[in-house]
Amino acid sequence: MRLTRRKIMGAAMAASIVASAPAFAAKPLTIGFSQVGAESEWRTANTASIKDAARKAGVNLKFADAQQRQENQVKAIRSFIAQRVDVIAFSPVVESGWDTVLREAKAAKIPVILSDRAVKVSDPSLYVTFIGSDFVEEGRRAARWLVEHAKKNPNRSYNIVELQGTVGSAPALDRKAGFAEVIAGNPKFKIIRSQTGDFTRAKGKEVMEAFLKSEGKNINVLYAHNDDMAIGAIQAIEEAGLKPGKDILVVSIDGVRGAFEAMLQGKLNVTVECNPLIGPQLIQLAQQVKAGKPVPKRVTVNEGVFPAEVAAKEFPNRKY
Repeated sequence: MRLTRRKIMGAAMAASIVASAPAFAAKPLTIGFSQVGAESEWRTANTASIKDAARKAGVNLKFADAQQRQENQVKAIRSFIAQRVDVIAFSPVVESGWDTVLREAKAAKIPVILSDRAVKVSDPSLYVTFIGSDFVEEGRRAARWLVEHAKKNPNRSYNIVELQGTVGSAPALDRKAGFAEVIAGNPKFKIIRSQTGDFTRAKGKEVMEAFLKSEGKNINVLYAHNDDMAIGAIQAIEEAGLKPGKDILVVSIDGVRGAFEAMLQGKLNVTVECNPLIGPQLIQLAQQVKAGKPVPKRVTVNEGVFPAEVAAKEFPNRKY
């Protein structure tokens, strides 16, 4: 059978369309991300890192701010399920209460990645992987610094007040447990008051004021679960006529620029790093999960401990 020139050209065009179809059909990865809120310098840096990494990777990021309320996160996750996103990622406000909504995501065959904070669920297969810090180890590092520092004054005892993070959150529970583990059984160290400051600067100041009113000069160590609470507490200490960093040792966690500024001013003694710049790793994990590639169940970021003595050298290197 003879083919006319028109038929040959038509067949060529059809073949060309078929060959290029995957390029036209390919769509960007869509990730639904629910953030805890914007309660601290750390969280702001974390959000910026995730948004920037998504933009650079050409990922369609649907972002929801939970304003530190679990019910807002549950609504956001259900919205992501309804929108049929490719991957759901979230930084949970608290550890418990996620089984139902995560089962809904699993039923919809949408993989879930935990970012920064872990959850306690009856079935670990409800999430694919967790990326973040080892909060227990951060608490241990804070306590180890204090124990080493105390060797300079072997006859001194240490009365510690603790500013906890959000009640029920993984970092609050774990940072408390890690710190307590290291000082357990050592009579030199005693936590005399412990209360939540909700990870915010304002609440940290308010609670520290209450500690000072009830305990006064009996306090000689403040252990804060994050830098923002520590910075708020520093203000309360100064307003009480005491010198933070001297009259009261200040130990905190996160490693934000504000903490380094406080160390340079002699008002904070040490900060344990918790790296918020996990955006590129999170986006890469999401891409691997969507592609069906195996990923570790837990991805831990590398972090350090920064006492005041190294603040001047390290401060120019801080990106958050």
